[in-house]
Amino acid sequence: MKKLIIAVVFFALLSPIFAQVKNKKTEDVYYKNVPVERIIPTNTGYVILYRGSSNALAVIGIPNEWFTDAAGCAEMVRLADGGDWPSMSVFYKNGDFSHVRLYIHKIRGHHTWGNIPYGTDVSKYFVEKNDFKVQ
Repeated sequence: MKKLIIAVVFFALLSPIFAQVKNKKTEDVYYKNVPVERIIPTNTGYVILYRGSSNALAVIGIPNEWFTDAAGCAEMVRLADGGDWPSMSVFYKNGDFSHVRLYIHKIRGHHTWGNIPYGTDVSKYFVEKNDFKVQ
């Protein structure tokens, strides 16, 4: 009986060593979160005015296609009242753009939602996936 207990304890102590599986392919995943000043819906997508790293106002566009399941690289999270919104988190894997997540106020009448005159050219704000970088 003593030998059985010693053997069980011995295997219990050594089992975590053999249970570790080394993942040879590790991904460097990080994100950058920036405060959003204004969200402007357009026919092409959403134009986002945000505060960059130097606290200067910057503009970037997120196409409507990114919010579909097929593209799957943008997500909009509607939050209740609070002080932590609106914000935008941009996720990167190995230095390349992965996806973006917008944390927005659920009511479109809120002052963070904006609009622009009809016919305004906003195409310059929309970039390709591999060029989507926040300041």
